[in-house]
Amino acid sequence: MTNKQSPKVLVVDDDLDILELLKYNLKKEGYEVEIAEDGMKAVSIAKKFVPDLILLDIMMPEQDGVETCRQIREIPEMSDAHVTFLTARTEEYSEVAAFEAGADDYITKPIKPRALMSRISALFRKESKNKKKPQIVAGNLTIDRSSYTVSANGDQFTLPKKEFELLYFLAQNPNKVFSRDELLQNIWGTDVYVLARTVDVHIRKVREKIGDGYISTVKGVGYKFEVA
Repeated sequence: MTNKQSPKVLVVDDDLDILELLKYNLKKEGYEVEIAEDGMKAVSIAKKFVPDLILLDIMMPEQDGVETCRQIREIPEMSDAHVTFLTARTEEYSEVAAFEAGADDYITKPIKPRALMSRISALFRKESKNKKKPQIVAGNLTIDRSSYTVSANGDQFTLPKKEFELLYFLAQNPNKVFSRDELLQNIWGTDVYVLARTVDVHIRKVREKIGDGYISTVKGVGYKFEVA
């Protein structure tokens, strides 16, 4: 991996030992790395560094990770960055709050560096493989995989990665019903533990942006993308 092609990773944690551990392992794998000890610094660095991946703690001084994630998602250049929470918080409400703020993944500490590096490598391989998929057009909705943009009723916008992937996956399989577990496996993967409610959160957020007419709920079963 050359420096020119290296994905950029921002690590945010108030534990200096964790920062140095992750920085060392990421650089060893060839990634370009920046670190921040609190949320406010992370937002400032993200604006200039524009990372492809952010590894983010929740409990930090000055500004917690959830608010930091929310602010980063408001930076136009950061709308399609991948945000993974690395945190000791295991409560359901913390995980839901993280996904509500725009997180793509949620991993509980303690961190296993080798497993984490493998996961990050798989993430970027998947990104590279899916980079140039075609557009999907359904009614007034256009989903463009190459630019991660969505156009609905003449308005173009970007979605956070997991929201986009969820919409794109459903749209690739019109009128087919998928359970929450199937969507979790296809979008988050089998090696990631997230709550089934995470799917509901992401579906709601997608509907808020594209309207209610495309993704329908099949009570007691799951969701489907409807094409008239």
